Amino acid sequence: MEEFAALLDALVYTRSRNAKLKLLADYLRSTPDPDRGWALAALTDGLDFPAVKSSTIRNLLMERIDPVLWTLSREYVGDSAETASLLWPEPTEAPSPPTVAEAVDALSRMTRATVMAELPRLLDRLDGNGRYALLKLATGAMRIGISARLAKTAFAQAFDVSVEDVEEHWHGQAPPYTALFDWAAHGAEPPNADDIPLFRPFMLAHGLEDTQVDLADYAAEWKWDGIRVQVVRAGGATRVYSRSGDDISATFPEIAEALHIDAVLDGELLVRGAHQGGEEGGAASFNALQQRLGRKTVSKKMREEYPAFVRLYDALIVEGKDLRPRPWSERRMALEALVPQLDPARFDLSAVIAAADFAELSAIRERARDDAIEGVMLKRRDSPYVAGRRTGLWYKWKRDPLLVDCVLMYAQRGSGKRSSFYSDYTFGCWDGDPDEGADLLPVGKAYFGFTDEELKWLDRYVRNHTVNRFGPVRETDRSLVFEVAFDSVHVSKRHKSGVAMRFPRISRIRTDKPAHEADRMDTLRKLIRD
Repeated sequence: MEEFAALLDALVYTRSRNAKLKLLADYLRSTPDPDRGWALAALTDGLDFPAVKSSTIRNLLMERIDPVLWTLSREYVGDSAETASLLWPEPTEAPSPPTVAEAVDALSRMTRATVMAELPRLLDRLDGNGRYALLKLATGAMRIGISARLAKTAFAQAFDVSVEDVEEHWHGQAPPYTALFDWAAHGAEPPNADDIPLFRPFMLAHGLEDTQVDLADYAAEWKWDGIRVQVVRAGGATRVYSRSGDDISATFPEIAEALHIDAVLDGELLVRGAHQGGEEGGAASFNALQQRLGRKTVSKKMREEYPAFVRLYDALIVEGKDLRPRPWSERRMALEALVPQLDPARFDLSAVIAAADFAELSAIRERARDDAIEGVMLKRRDSPYVAGRRTGLWYKWKRDPLLVDCVLMYAQRGSGKRSSFYSDYTFGCWDGDPDEGADLLPVGKAYFGFTDEELKWLDRYVRNHTVNRFGPVRETDRSLVFEVAFDSVHVSKRHKSGVAMRFPRISRIRTDKPAHEADRMDTLRKLIRD
């Protein structure tokens, strides 16, 4: 546990991606099994201990110290695990730290009835750094700048294997990943998962930016505004995976039930809508799909009101034949041959956009404001299907964002390296004429779109313009205007304003613009597409 604590401490204070990779690779090489496997799972959100939550930590501390001291300290530090590790009373005896495997075993056996007695015994065996590491391990709230992709890259560097092979073999393996380490570190055969419906890494696209391509070499498709999914059938079972490799089959059971051919298919998960693009039963907006996301169980009524389907982009494997090394043009032919064999209610084909040249494609893209269209994809016709982003193969050309001027209303501290800054901003539009007493209604929240220097300026602004406090939230005077970029706006019953933005981000800080000149709610409402 001491080595894991030292790793976390080093990662927290390391900004360089390459330095993080080296720290993690060195740890994986030098740490024995199964500790390194459990640590890797913790860093990639592969562990869950239901008995240990943030509220558990808060309750433990408030039994041992002044509750006011805890509240003030937590607000100042900005992180529950760090606050608890610093405030926890030092043990009377010398620490006897457990291994990572011992800690995982103890945390796994805790229940809600026993956690208040058993967790303190573990904390008493550790020093401050160890307590911090244990609590991060227990709650899963690492926030140290390690993504699953970066961890897999570090694994590949540690054992001199390709990251594509790591991605291929990772899924289907359970912590502490014994078979994965045996393959990479000890030269054993790679894990065999031919009869398991496993996730394969997605091929990703670069932004087009100022590049122009020749449509003789590239095919154009719409970039649909749903969620990228992979539908996999093998060994008599079907799974639906999200972009990050999470199994979402239970959320969209009708998709898992519909595929009966052994295959690995790439596409966009959407729901049907009656008014989208003038097409009965076409793709509805992301707002409609959002009604289905994150649900562990889905009622019959929900399935009927928001019927899901997948608009297919690509075929990776069909009936045991791996098509990924083949060019896009051949994979497309295989997909076109496969689609007529699939349930038309659950699967259809993303059409290729007919355009004579790039100029015509640009004009078609500019006219596209269907709620379900996010932009255009350009795919090199001879490109194989390779994991990750490869320059020159696939490009995404998003439609230009919508812009609106909003007024800053509330601010909250961020997390991780931003935990000391007020970096989460809620903003609103005027519900009428502010000179006649109109209110501001909140329309969105954003925590990116600004530079580090702008963040420091905004943090000072929030502290100097606070007019009220609500726990960790500060209310500011109505004086600062943000130009907010967003992809679309939808009716929302969950928001006081009645609307919700899709992907809002701060485009500019408008210090030049008086707050009373910010946009009205009517401006946003006119952008809503039914």
